[in-house]
Amino acid sequence: MCGIVGYIGNGKAQTILLNGLKKLEYRGYDSAGIAVYDGSRLQVRKSKGRITDLEDHLLQSPLFGTVGIGHTRWATHGKPSYENSHPHSDTHGKFTVVHNGIIENYLELKEMLESKGITFKSETDTEVISHLIAEFYKGDIVAAVQQAIRLMKGAYALAVVTDYEPDKLIAVRLASPLIIGAGNGENFVGSDIPAILEHTRDIYILEDGELAVLTREGVTIKNMNTDEKISRSAVRIDWNHEQAEKGGFEHFMLKEIYEQPNALQRTLLGRTDRTGRNIVFENLGMSNAHIRDIEKITIIACGTAYHAGLVGKQLLERLTRIPVDVDVASEFRYRHPIITDKTLVIAVSQSGETADTLAALKEGRRLGARTLAITNVVGSTIAREADDVILTMAGPEISVASTKAYATQLLVFYMLAFYFARIRSTVSTPLLETYVAELHKVPELVGQILENHGQVKQYAESLKDKSSLFFIGRGLDYSVAMEGSLKLKEISYIHSEAYAAGELKHGTLSLVEEGTSVIALSTQEDLYEKMLGNVKEVKARGAEVYGIALADNRTFAKSVDNLYLLPNTLPLLTPIIAVIPLQLIAYYVSVQRGNDVDKPRNLAKSVTVE
Repeated sequence: MCGIVGYIGNGKAQTILLNGLKKLEYRGYDSAGIAVYDGSRLQVRKSKGRITDLEDHLLQSPLFGTVGIGHTRWATHGKPSYENSHPHSDTHGKFTVVHNGIIENYLELKEMLESKGITFKSETDTEVISHLIAEFYKGDIVAAVQQAIRLMKGAYALAVVTDYEPDKLIAVRLASPLIIGAGNGENFVGSDIPAILEHTRDIYILEDGELAVLTREGVTIKNMNTDEKISRSAVRIDWNHEQAEKGGFEHFMLKEIYEQPNALQRTLLGRTDRTGRNIVFENLGMSNAHIRDIEKITIIACGTAYHAGLVGKQLLERLTRIPVDVDVASEFRYRHPIITDKTLVIAVSQSGETADTLAALKEGRRLGARTLAITNVVGSTIAREADDVILTMAGPEISVASTKAYATQLLVFYMLAFYFARIRSTVSTPLLETYVAELHKVPELVGQILENHGQVKQYAESLKDKSSLFFIGRGLDYSVAMEGSLKLKEISYIHSEAYAAGELKHGTLSLVEEGTSVIALSTQEDLYEKMLGNVKEVKARGAEVYGIALADNRTFAKSVDNLYLLPNTLPLLTPIIAVIPLQLIAYYVSVQRGNDVDKPRNLAKSVTVE
């Protein structure tokens, strides 16, 4: 994995491929490369490191041609190196491939090819593909690709070019995202829409098990096994290209933090009835009878989406009285979960392509559950695999560290809990109407926090030289603390941990000493006294405490070193607003430490392998 771009037309392939790869930098990568047919043969240029390193190489040795493929790699097989960078070619350089995903049986295939005398130059699973295609080629590149993929097990998105048929570009998808862009006398391949949005807004989304043949004149989509042609209309993308740019902010992450009021507003839009008092999901396929019959909910997600699921668990249990499990998606399939036809499995994924979450979703369906996807991407694999979908409407999120996707995922959980509670009659109508009315105020409250972020920035500057930090909270605050801790560690590289505040005395207090920094959340009215006691425990051991509380809780100031007051709202709704200062703290600490905020080391935006 991570980013794929392909082009066939009459333009300068090198320029188009490089610009497309730059639009995919948000995914995270460790190397980059392109291959271009120069009129007589395929030539490859690649480099470990950033796309700028590749550009420097191309200044010395440019590629001229109008057909090519490119790739940004995030290591799965073999360390980051020139040899392991994509594209990969066969022994004679006649067949060149870029690949996202994992070929699970690559060692078996590699041994088979080595027994034929083939020598490998890399440690990757991808190189196997180019050699396989070369072995099967008998004058028809499509047939050779089809024969190769019949032997391959795993997940892949492929783009393939060959010297022998330079008027074709082959694209294949199985469990890893790939799209085709239709132009005038030119066509494009991309692993994500921003890669080609500069050139076309007409997109074909490849489904699992499909192969596309691109020429200058058009696109043919086939079933990759039966060769049957598939008729499909292009989707018109209405994104503004500037949405994928920084818009004057220093980093995409800061831009996306500031986009949260609008993202929340979009997610709310059209999801209340004419009175504005009740949540509705017009496109949700679940009948009221089905919702009443749900006996258990299982939420599956990874990383930030998992933390949104933890908040969702508390909301759904409290308001609907349905038992809820939350599983890290990578663990779900392997613990033999108890799932029945009365279970609702909710898969949460920003990209809709998260491999672990997709696999867990499929397992839930296999066991008989109804499935619901909460995702940000129309037409993504998880959205198509689930029985029902609720889109978060966060818009494109470029920074690796998720912010507005998390906030909108939380919002969807609130709406879903209110919707289910009304249908199941587990909360009174007046109280539900109050919740919905207050929920509509949340985007404005988030905006107020963003307008007054100076105090947060000042506090963040005091943390830049810290080596460790603790976040504590109770109830809903604990779930938010976990997300705050993740944000800090993933972009600042400061070690941090989040704890349920009541657990401090069961071991963690041994780590608290003079000068230890602790961020304490206290927004839950019924837990305030308990939280105050926990703060006093860490203060007694020399901790420096930064408190975050609602505006009507000014007494908390007497127990902490610094206090940040959130605008008042119902305690039930505080997770969406309480996370905003935590996001800002992580951002400003990272900036103070001189880190690459949008592309933190070792991480990728879209994790498309297990």
